Parts: sequence; structure tokens; C-alpha cells
Amino acid sequence: MTSDKQQMTKLWYKNAIFYELHIRAFCDSNGDGKGDLPGVVSKLDYLQSLGVDCLWLLPMFPSPLKDDGYDVADYFHIHPDYGTVDDFRRLVAEAHARGMRVITDLVLNHTSDQHPWFIESRKSKDNPYRDYYVWSETDQKYTDARVIFVDTEPSNWTFDPQTGEYYWHRFYASQPDLNYDNPEVAQKMMDVLRFWLDMGIDGFRADAVPYLFEREGTNCENLPETHVYLKKVRAMMDAEYPGTILLGEANQWPHDLRPYFGGDENDPTVPGDEFHMAFHFPVMPRIFKAFKTENSADVIQIMRDTPSIPENAQWCVFLRNHDELTLEMVTEEDRQFMWREYAPDPKMRLNLGIRRRLAPLLDNNRRKIEAANAILFSLPGAPIIYYGDEIGMGDNIDLFDRNGVRTPMQWTGEKGAGFSTADPATFYAPLIDDDTFGYRRVNVAAQKTDLDSLWHTMRKMIAVRKAHPVFGNGDLEFVPHDNPAVLAYFRRDARETILVLVNLSATAQKITLTAGDLMKAPPYDIVTGEPVAPDGTSLWLQPYQYRWLHIG
Repeated sequence: MTSDKQQMTKLWYKNAIFYELHIRAFCDSNGDGKGDLPGVVSKLDYLQSLGVDCLWLLPMFPSPLKDDGYDVADYFHIHPDYGTVDDFRRLVAEAHARGMRVITDLVLNHTSDQHPWFIESRKSKDNPYRDYYVWSETDQKYTDARVIFVDTEPSNWTFDPQTGEYYWHRFYASQPDLNYDNPEVAQKMMDVLRFWLDMGIDGFRADAVPYLFEREGTNCENLPETHVYLKKVRAMMDAEYPGTILLGEANQWPHDLRPYFGGDENDPTVPGDEFHMAFHFPVMPRIFKAFKTENSADVIQIMRDTPSIPENAQWCVFLRNHDELTLEMVTEEDRQFMWREYAPDPKMRLNLGIRRRLAPLLDNNRRKIEAANAILFSLPGAPIIYYGDEIGMGDNIDLFDRNGVRTPMQWTGEKGAGFSTADPATFYAPLIDDDTFGYRRVNVAAQKTDLDSLWHTMRKMIAVRKAHPVFGNGDLEFVPHDNPAVLAYFRRDARETILVLVNLSATAQKITLTAGDLMKAPPYDIVTGEPVAPDGTSLWLQPYQYRWLHIG
């Protein structure tokens, strides 16, 4: 293998298509009403045909499921609902045989209160495991740290009557935070990483990483100690498991996120030594705002505020995922606007966000859904698709917490939606069964036979993006013009220039460019393959129309 090919293989994540799936929600192989690992294996050909490069699996560990698996009770086994460690090994092998990679969620910050470590920790103040967690005689420490789950938790401290002290948690009280100041804890978590990496997985999505350490007088986020530890994790993975990645979940502003990549903030040619990838949280709500305001300004501004990152690093961009559509990284004015426009029913709101899926958020407007995905697939970064969004699945806001966006995958229009042979009344969650998003109307089988379906459009968009590496590796340059309803930007590398145009409006819009923008040769649309004839230096876009134009 040449050095160039070796480098491309090593940097596979920079132009990969990620697909996030909830094992419990995807496919049930044994008829118990819950998805499982063999069920995922049975659908790998489907994911391969869609164009997926890497699966991201939500937590699969033993858990009391008070937070859908993010409350881990055992880091070294598989939840019995999902199967066995051998089932997981088979999934990894079968995915690799199809040219796909697999990353799993790793919950670093906290455990379940049912984890043996915490059970021991709360037995007595002198228990050997006491220092695995953060305890205090008072609940007045770290008062500058915000409460994240504002709807359910009044404090980051919970009193434990068994030992008469308080324990620290950034999320639910049933999720006590680990104490990374304890070297034993830091080493134990390294052992967890090695255990799963030894099975051949391709990396981790690291959950809630800004909160690993606590220091008085700070907001207990993004502390220097956190970066020191993560650099150790990265060094271990690069040395012992080359080609694997660490994808960080850090819901922060771009300038606070930049240190998580490591390297030199003033010189992107210096390799990163922390996260390989990180989610770009702030751009996501601004995409949704842009469609309501029919104005591209906020998307442009947040991308201009995004610092450069090391050449061996990459952003992850997304429209929706398993959590609420977070509104933490917007102003209070914009938060109220987004709630008013996208969550008029109070049941649609959760914490500082909106618990809805993509299609309902975008009024089930097919053109608008495609336009949003056109932005997702053309912005800098590797795009993530949330399971079911490729067919426009709906949600159930009557379910608890985020469960409304974690309902069973809709494979067919038959009883059980092809998800399970069990009685649907026994499913872990009810199927979507309304007139608009119900499984009889919205399902994979129906869309695969309809060449004009959303599924086929998504499949084509993925294929086009993968055929043009400029989307993963190229520079971003916004096009100056006088129509804010059109989002316009170049993606450029040494081989080609693509002009991306997206009409954010429900009405036809004209954009006037300079003669140089369109070059001398007529541009052509790389999605349709058709030439585009400008009206001089102007182009018309129909409502919510997008264009990916090859112009050089």
C-alpha cells in the first residue's frame, strides 16, 4: 500500500457516513419485542446498500435503563436484552466483511448507582471504593457548575442517608460521577477501552466528556485536567490500536471545543493529539432557525466563528440524534424563538431542547427535509444519520423523556412493522401508528420500491457525497450575495470546486453571483448530472431547492 493510501485509510473518518442506531429499537431477532445484536447483523446489508461507512451503537452494557443505557452497571458485558459478547464480536466481524466500521458509546463520566463500584462506595466512608466517586459533607461545593437536567434535578448533589454525605452527579441522581482524580479510576477506564478495542471495534463516541473533573471556583467544564486525561487516552489508542477513533460529545461553543482536538490552535498542520472527531453542536439549531426565518445569516456566522482544526481531525455534523434537539448553545432569545416555532406544545420541550424527530420538525415537507440534508452533507465534517430519518420517521411526544425519538424502526407495513414477530403490545415501546408517520405508511419496504422516495434520495445524496471527497476534506468559503434566503458556499480542494446553493424559503428565490463565481464553463449539478444554464450571473431556485454545482 502506498503512503498516500495508508494515510487515507488511517484518516477514514474524515469522509465517512456515520449511522447512529439504537440496538433496542432496530430489529428484534428472537421475538421478545426488543431489538438485539443479531437483529442488527441481519440488517447490515441494508445499511451497506444505503451507503453507510460506520455504525455508531448506543450503549449496550448491562444497565437498569433509567437513562436508556447511559447508566452503566457493568462495563465488561452486554445487556442481556441485546445478546452476548460473542454476538457483539460477530457483529463487528460481519460489518468489517462489508467494509463498514463500528464504534460504540462509551460513558466515561458516570456510572449507574447500581454499578458494583457505587454500591460499595456508599457502604461506608472508609470503603476501598469510596474514592471512586465524588463525595462531600456539604452540597455547597462547586456552586458555579450548572445543572444540566433542569427539568428533573434541583441540584448536582444528592444526599445519601446511608453514609450521611452528598455525592456529585452532572446528570440524573441515579448516575453518580466517577472521580478521575483517583488514579485507579483513570486506569480502570483505560482497561474498559482496551477490552472492547481488543474485539476489533473502530473506536468510541465518548459521552459527556467536558465534566470529568471538578474544581472549586470553576464551572467544572473543560478543565485542563480533562484534556490531560483525554490526551493519554488518545496516545494509548494511537499506539496500541492505530486507525481507531475517539469521537467526543462536548456540547460547547466552537472556541471551547477547539482544545479537544489538541495540536496547535494557531497551526492546523500540527497533528491533533486528543479527539479525532467532535460533534459540531452549535451549527445544528441554527440550520433549523434558518428555515423558519428564511435567513442564512446565523449559519454563516457560526461557521465563521468556528476555528480551524488539525488536518488529521474532523467535525461530525448532524441534524438529529437520540437526545433532544439541544438549545444550550443559542441565546435565550433564540431559545424562546425555537421553542415557539418548533415546540408549540409544551410536551415537545425537554430541559433546554426539543424532543422531536427530523421529519415532524420540518412539517413532513419533503423538499424541506431534502434541503436540510443537503446542508448536512455539504458542510465541513462527516455527517451522521439517525436511524429512521432516512425514511422520515415520526416521534411520540407522549413517551417519557427522550424515548419519543427512540421508537421501533419501521421496516414494513405489516403487523409489527417488520421490527419483531412479538405482539406489538409487548414491544419495549409502541410503534408509531398515526395517519402521517405510522409504520403502514412510512417504512423501508415501501420506500425501496418507490424510486422517488426519500430513501432513494438519501441514498443518492450519500453516493454523490462519497464520490466527491471535497466535501470531507475541502475548504469552506461563503459566497457574498444579496439574498439572505439563499445559503451559498464553495467547497474547494486541489481537484475541484463545488458551489452549494440552498433555498431556505417557501418561495422561489434568485441569487446573483459574480461572473467569476460561475467560471467560464457552464456549471452542472453533480446530483442530477444535468448542466445548469444561468441567466447571466443569476440563478433561480425553487422553494427549498438545493444545487450542488460543479464549477471547476
